[in-house]
Amino acid sequence: MDRFQHYIDGRFEDGAGAFESLDPATGAAWALMPAADAADVDRAVRAAHRAFHAPEWAGLTATARGKLLLRLADLVQEAAPRLAQLETRDTGKIIRETSAQIAYVAEYYRYYAGLADKIEGAHLPIDKPDMEVWLRREPVGVVAAIVPWNSQLFLSAVKIGPALAAGCTLVVKASEDGPAPLLEFARLVHAAGFPPGVVNILTGGPEAGRALTSHPHIAHIAFTGGPETARHIVRASAENLSKTSLELGGKSPFIVFDDADLDSAANAQVSGIFAATGQSCVAGSRLLVQRGVKDAFLARIKAKAEAVAIGAPDQMETEVGPLCTLRQRDRIADLIARSLDAGARLVTGGGVPEGPGFYFPPTILDCSDAPAAPCLNEEFFGPVLSVVTFDTEIEALRLANDTEYGLASGVFTRSLTRAHRMIRGIRAGIVWVNTYRAVSPIAPFGGHGLSGHGREGGLAAALDYTTVKTVWLRTSDDPIPDPFVMR
Repeated sequence: MDRFQHYIDGRFEDGAGAFESLDPATGAAWALMPAADAADVDRAVRAAHRAFHAPEWAGLTATARGKLLLRLADLVQEAAPRLAQLETRDTGKIIRETSAQIAYVAEYYRYYAGLADKIEGAHLPIDKPDMEVWLRREPVGVVAAIVPWNSQLFLSAVKIGPALAAGCTLVVKASEDGPAPLLEFARLVHAAGFPPGVVNILTGGPEAGRALTSHPHIAHIAFTGGPETARHIVRASAENLSKTSLELGGKSPFIVFDDADLDSAANAQVSGIFAATGQSCVAGSRLLVQRGVKDAFLARIKAKAEAVAIGAPDQMETEVGPLCTLRQRDRIADLIARSLDAGARLVTGGGVPEGPGFYFPPTILDCSDAPAAPCLNEEFFGPVLSVVTFDTEIEALRLANDTEYGLASGVFTRSLTRAHRMIRGIRAGIVWVNTYRAVSPIAPFGGHGLSGHGREGGLAAALDYTTVKTVWLRTSDDPIPDPFVMR
């Protein structure tokens, strides 16, 4: 059985406890993972706090920090095949997706390497003649980065990259579900030459999470996950009054108008909901389709869903692999059952297959006559699409915004004016028009409502890891008047 370790203060070490990690394709244990307790977390945070103030890191120029990030990017690119295999083994995400995604992760570190010495302050045209006033942007401090199992190397890069570019230090907590690739990534951090304590990586359960988010040395908490966990994090952050940035998933509308290119939209819809076995925060899980093309469009995606190649995630021909955990499969099956009871119609899929592993087939539910079906409001985090019909643009916009989430959305239409109206009206942090799931290190990513707050990616993310210092410099050589002498 493979064995992994924590990375704390520049050293690899076992945790206070350990647990077995299961291969989602077989359900069998394949690796032993370290489990951090509060003492492990405290040691990691204190290491990051020391490193933040130590000259080996604090004394580096921004350009030097950028060169370290460039070295890390090169190492990620070199190690991408190994990291992809680990992520596939430990999470069930198919190898064709992990290979492509991790190779692109290197570009995020390159982007933030280039941005490190471009985080600028400002000079203020102050209203006092004998003063020079300017703003300095300085690193906020120690960052707690809490990352889920899905796309974890990408979701950690959009935290680690900007935080290091800004000059912060980090403690990264990998999910206890499938942490292998992030624990292995620690070896690349070590090889890149970052000073001990600058990046610490561990994993563990709720005890580790509570200890990390409430630690007095934590200045910023960057979390990706679900709203319920986020509520616990916000409560814990009251202990240290740390900043928070929260990316919490969504129930994203995928809107198809009757003038859309249906073949293109169908390909995007299948990618948007069945890629990564639907385990994506931006999954286009609510299809809103105009009545005139509903039957034609539904026929297209039904055929594509039933033709998907389900199989072992380590095979390149596989298009949909297993879910990451058994409890997630059980939750999806229960949510489908409740939705069918509420009047939803099963178009395809829906049954738990026999055999080993945590597989679930691509599933489509027609909820056009079941507006109260729970599948329209609750996030599946699995390969399940809920379909609703609309007649007018106004109705489409109302349905799109009929959610407590606000992360992503897709609009398919050939009308430029309609596209602009929908862009303006949709309440979401991302609007994709005639495309879906496009990402770039240059573009901010995030939402509002139950999808959280803050942005990851782009310059905005790096600035979020800084604090502004205002500097006042008196330029007059005259002595300051005695304030207690009347003139």
